[in-house]
Amino acid sequence: MNAIEQAEWTIEQSNELYGFERWGNDYFSVSKNGNVTARTLNAEVELMDIVNGMLERDLQMPVLLRIENILDAQIHRLNTAFRAAIENLGYKNEYRGVYPIKVNQQAQVVEEIATFGKRFKHGFEVGSKPEIIIALSTLEEPGSMIICNGYKDQEFIELGLSAIKLGFICVFVVETPTEIPIILERSRAMNIEPIIGVRIKTTVNVSGHWNSTSGDRSVFGLTATQLVDLVDLLKAEGMLHCLQLLHCHLGSQIPNIQDIRSGITEVCRFYADLVKEGANLKYIDLGGGLAVDYTGWGSNYAQSRNYSLSEYCEDIVDTLKTNFDDYGIPHPVIVTESGRATIAYSSILIFNVLDTTIFEPTRLPEPHEDEDPLLTRMRDVYGNLSESRVQECYNDAHFYRNEARELFKRGQLDLRTRSAVENMFLDLLHKIADITENMQRVPSDLEGLKLSLADIYYGNFSLFQSLPDTWAIDQLFPIAPIHRLNEEPKRSAVLADITCDCDGKIDRFVGTEDVVKVLPLHELREGEEYYLGVFLVGAYQETLGDLHNLFGDTNVVSVRINRDGTFDFVKEMHGDTISDVLSYVEFHPKEMQLRHRNTAERAVREGRITARERQQIIKLFNESLNGYTYYEKED
Repeated sequence: MNAIEQAEWTIEQSNELYGFERWGNDYFSVSKNGNVTARTLNAEVELMDIVNGMLERDLQMPVLLRIENILDAQIHRLNTAFRAAIENLGYKNEYRGVYPIKVNQQAQVVEEIATFGKRFKHGFEVGSKPEIIIALSTLEEPGSMIICNGYKDQEFIELGLSAIKLGFICVFVVETPTEIPIILERSRAMNIEPIIGVRIKTTVNVSGHWNSTSGDRSVFGLTATQLVDLVDLLKAEGMLHCLQLLHCHLGSQIPNIQDIRSGITEVCRFYADLVKEGANLKYIDLGGGLAVDYTGWGSNYAQSRNYSLSEYCEDIVDTLKTNFDDYGIPHPVIVTESGRATIAYSSILIFNVLDTTIFEPTRLPEPHEDEDPLLTRMRDVYGNLSESRVQECYNDAHFYRNEARELFKRGQLDLRTRSAVENMFLDLLHKIADITENMQRVPSDLEGLKLSLADIYYGNFSLFQSLPDTWAIDQLFPIAPIHRLNEEPKRSAVLADITCDCDGKIDRFVGTEDVVKVLPLHELREGEEYYLGVFLVGAYQETLGDLHNLFGDTNVVSVRINRDGTFDFVKEMHGDTISDVLSYVEFHPKEMQLRHRNTAERAVREGRITARERQQIIKLFNESLNGYTYYEKED
């Protein structure tokens, strides 16, 4: 591409095309050099500079990049937005945030939240014994909250009671009636008064992917009848004063702010009646729900949101204040469990493109007197090509292409002629697709033609390991090149991973206003890497990833951006080796080495290899066991 062609495309056009300003939450943009930047603390760093630093440290692609400042910034934004809403609206209590560990349990993430969140007494939500162990070993600030959800056995409850003794506000949220007897029995045995919460089922069904957590058919939470039984039991036991928190969970990603308002109004009604019954309620836990605008559309689409963070906080505070003032009861502490919105922005999956398949003709045959009749008929189709006959030409092209394949199978057509027919067929389809772009009414057979001709770009990653929600629930993540954004991306592509699985592909992308089937990308250059970034992947993807084709965890790098625009590599973790993933599926690498050595020794005895060759073969095998599971380029 020459300088004149490059000048025709601007970084503003790339910004608009890929939507960095729409979905990036002010964290991502494009530099004048055409590179994606990460922005925080009023400083910007080009992702390509970070990639070059990774390569110098022998951290090959793919890499999961975590930017610690962005995680810190999200915690800061959430807490300060609630504080501002509370002050502006005259709410008479405070906000306390908790992070659900299940959203991303990686030590680097949880420890950073505990460290930075200390200034806000930002706590944790836990749903298992391993998670409460994490909370107890990372939280340091007395008064930090630990919300215990999920099924709780005796040991879980004992750990929570010990947390209360250590100075934490550790709340046992009752999910099912069977938990109460265990809580009461262990608290008496340990002589520690419990802090009890109760999860209710609301009738509001919110929109979005995860709306099954609300409504009558929600798996967790008590019905109105079960709630009355709980109150009566605690009264009988003289422990109703221990019921201090009311919890509900409307959904994990709620795109419509009206659903949030409606749900909270119903929760307030439960709260008021429990206070009337004599419960010592102090906290109202509204669960998760704060959405991430993965698309940047600002709409009530399931993977977007039609509200800002400040509007979310103001609507919650206003709805609570209005209802509690009407009921004449004190304002409780507001608790939310924002996990997705806290962590999503801080992680980016970066990978290189290994190869492409391009559905274009490579060599169109020149006409000659002795050419096969099929080629002549294909040329006749070119002569008939027009908007009025586009369907007819499409049908004819397919007919002659299929005839060529049949003749080839029967030995009546040679390989070179078949190749020539295939190339002419592809050329015709491209010309037909160009015609349909200007047609007011496109024949139904031709509506998906452009997509069927899209390139396939093969990325060095495993969708099942690093982006499982893309495969499982059609989750959209913003995807874009992280460099060359001062050049026009002239190719249209779908992405394939390296798992050799037909589901290992991405063919749904974030468009400017809708989901699109292809992603605009640049042509690959000989001898030059091409890097793509998948953004907003911090929530759930590491936790849910599997070992499809035994591709293990990627390399992970955590960086911190400094105010002067420099950055530091603060943590790095090399991804799984082949030996690691084999041990996960119950192979024993040392035994495998021994068996391979015996196989090589037998080959020496049988005269197939020399002893020196045996050593080289064994060395290769052993080195491979300690290698990265992904594609590695040789130096």
